[in-house]
Amino acid sequence: EWVTSSICSSMAVASAVVAGPGSGDFSDLREIKKQLLSVAERSRERGLQHSGKASELAFALDPLPMSELPPPPVLTEDDARDLDAYTLAKSYFDLKEYDRAAYFLRGCKSQKAYFLYMYSRYLSGEKKKDDETVDSLGPLEKGQVKNEALRELRLELSKKHKARELDGFGLYLYGVVLRKLDLVKEAIDVFVEATHVLPLHWGAWLELCNLITDKEMLKFLSLPDTWMKEFFLAHIYTELQLIEEALQKYQSLIDAGFSKSTYIISQIAVAYHNIRDIDKALSIFNELRKQDPYRIENMDTFSNLLYVRSMKPELSYLAHNLCEIDKYRVETCCVIGNYYSLRSQHEKAALYFQRALKLNPRYLGAWTLMGHEYMEMKNTSAAIQAYRHAIEVNKRDYRAWYGLGQTYEILKIPNDSRMLVALGECYEKLNQLVEAKKCYWRAYAVGDVEKMALVKLAKLHEQLNESEQAAQCYIKYIQDIYSCGEIVEHLEVSTAFRYLAQYYFKCKLWDEASACAQKCCAFNDTREEGKALLRQILQLRNQGETSTTEIAAPFFLPASLSANNTPTRRVSPLNLSSVTP
Repeated sequence: EWVTSSICSSMAVASAVVAGPGSGDFSDLREIKKQLLSVAERSRERGLQHSGKASELAFALDPLPMSELPPPPVLTEDDARDLDAYTLAKSYFDLKEYDRAAYFLRGCKSQKAYFLYMYSRYLSGEKKKDDETVDSLGPLEKGQVKNEALRELRLELSKKHKARELDGFGLYLYGVVLRKLDLVKEAIDVFVEATHVLPLHWGAWLELCNLITDKEMLKFLSLPDTWMKEFFLAHIYTELQLIEEALQKYQSLIDAGFSKSTYIISQIAVAYHNIRDIDKALSIFNELRKQDPYRIENMDTFSNLLYVRSMKPELSYLAHNLCEIDKYRVETCCVIGNYYSLRSQHEKAALYFQRALKLNPRYLGAWTLMGHEYMEMKNTSAAIQAYRHAIEVNKRDYRAWYGLGQTYEILKIPNDSRMLVALGECYEKLNQLVEAKKCYWRAYAVGDVEKMALVKLAKLHEQLNESEQAAQCYIKYIQDIYSCGEIVEHLEVSTAFRYLAQYYFKCKLWDEASACAQKCCAFNDTREEGKALLRQILQLRNQGETSTTEIAAPFFLPASLSANNTPTRRVSPLNLSSVTP
């Protein structure tokens, strides 16, 4: 990841560069081209040269005459003072000697040199993290190793941030550090700030794409009004599976003058892949290959389409072609893995997906594809772990969720009452009570291991003022506890007796209310309430109040629940159809 992290950050401009036309305004394409050329140059100065998005977009626009080419960046006094150290350190940085680069940048004051100093330390930590795990651990455990430099970097960058001394590049790096430390909310705030300070910095926009989980979240972001925002919206709509909106955005960008952009063409192909329009996606990818035959980016997605269509010759050609271009790229490893998977050589396929993850442990596609291979090899525990890693990288990846669901189905986990109860609790927290009731009822129906489903269902009915259904659930719960011959020390038994005592009292069923109140006296947490209710019942009986006979039989507590807590017979089966959601 120490290499691929640079990929996220190629399009950046210095503070002096103006954002240019507002959102959706592409009337002055010459000015936009100048900004893109400036972006590419300033990115290279800071070691962010690995992406090519700025250059790709600039190449799609008409060439500028020499008189309109952007001037070289203006040097400040700090830049001039740090020039020798910066030039030396940048040469070491380009050789991936990050510690050496950072050493010679100590004490530099210019924004450019300071960024390269901090970025070198960050990449050094990432490289050491990866080196530590490549030989000692497999890819499934790789995510457990941390970049030890992150906390120190956060401390230093936060001080600069509070003093308002970070430029757009520094804000971007600070956001990356926060994201790596799982401080998502703080990272989002910093990335939004970075887009305002440097509106053309694609790295900050792309990081935001990775952190936004739904359209509602997007609405609450205060984003700058710049043409780059249109590329961001098209990208995030694709990520959120809002494909119609994404395609409309990309079509608008093509109409605005970016019809030759291979980046936009590839994104449109990915969008059609995501909605399973395989023919259209294949057609666009084939056209893209003609325009950019040595392109590797997105070719793993292309191979997925060839795999689905069982196009062995085409997939074989793609795998051999990419291997000739660069066999150590993540995408190449995934394409070769797909090739072996189509040939049903699943062990070899898994090996190449593992190789991809050694190159980049946060590469989403490789985790998902490796999960599929483990499923083919009947290694369900490894498949679950792989799918969970994919979801950790991107919670929006429907393929990983689908694979995880399939694995759970094979393991019969949908019939595991503990998982169903846990799912019901999640629905409760989301205030989706109908779904929660379904989960609790299902947990009871499949055999509630922990005997908590009925209690939770009863409490939900209480919350919804459905007293009759709540009483039915509590009676069945008590019946199940006693019928198992267990000692009545279950945590919720006292809760059930208390509710039933109050319920019968309201229904004027004095005998049943009295029996439940007496049971309450056996528990510390309900003893006083039970005694108080017994006094009330005695007082009402002395005043001549009589019991009602209008309540249905299933609500009567059986006399067999005697003081020794051991029933001599079971309660008649209750009609629980009314509590089924």
